Amino acid sequence: MKNITLEELLEAGCHFGHQVTRQNPKARDYVFETRDGIHIIDLAKTKEGLDEAAEFVKQLASETDSSMIILGAKRQAQQVVREEVERAKTEGVTGLYSVTSRWIGGILTNFPEVSKNFKRLQKLTEKLGDKKAQAGYTKKEISLWEKERQKLLLFYGGIYELTKLPDAIFVIDTHMEDLAVREANNIHIATVGITDTNADPTVIAHPIPANDDAVGSIKLLVHHIVDAWIEGKKGVASSASQEISKKEVKTTKKEVAEEAPMKVEDQAVATTKKTARKKAKADTAAAK
Repeated sequence: MKNITLEELLEAGCHFGHQVTRQNPKARDYVFETRDGIHIIDLAKTKEGLDEAAEFVKQLASETDSSMIILGAKRQAQQVVREEVERAKTEGVTGLYSVTSRWIGGILTNFPEVSKNFKRLQKLTEKLGDKKAQAGYTKKEISLWEKERQKLLLFYGGIYELTKLPDAIFVIDTHMEDLAVREANNIHIATVGITDTNADPTVIAHPIPANDDAVGSIKLLVHHIVDAWIEGKKGVASSASQEISKKEVKTTKKEVAEEAPMKVEDQAVATTKKTARKKAKADTAAAK
């Protein structure tokens, strides 16, 4: 996993906070100074928070069947989140999901009911892709299916494959997405979040104090967290391959060890038979 430097954080604009009038008093510890009425975030603390969050995500990803939702519903974050999740899938990494539209209340706290919408979306997708399933229905009915599918896809398109509650949620702009943060905290789901100077960092388990409005800042931070997830998942795959190789080697050694006594035993039997044949011939010759 690449080490993010202070220079990279500075170039991405991670140090720009909000106006002083919009500050959250609990975020004062992350403020370096005030310049022209705008808070400047201490990038040393940004790096510290980012490294700690990345390590947590990496450890989480290394666990079996772990999953995480990235929530980036604000305009600047939507495309970035989609691209990063798609990058993870392209590399064969699983367990990463995304919400890039409005957070629907109850996704976490009322998961059994919300998951019914996931199944509905899957069913509609299957029906619209199967001409036989559409037989007997009018064009208007099929059109209504498509409208319903598009609506469900807008809200649940990035998470409808979830079969259980996620192990963590990574939130971009924890102030705007306070509903998702409260849901996660209510049911003790780990939270990772980019906390600007207008947000409360104390409600996030792994806060990253940084600018959550600039595209450059969001892209750098999300990319690093996704890299941590990919590295954690690939570490699991590598460990599993090594375990399989070790088992295969042990099995081969065991088979060789079992075959060796059998070969010795076969040789002994062959020698005994040969001796018996010689003795039989000698007895026959003596009888004559």
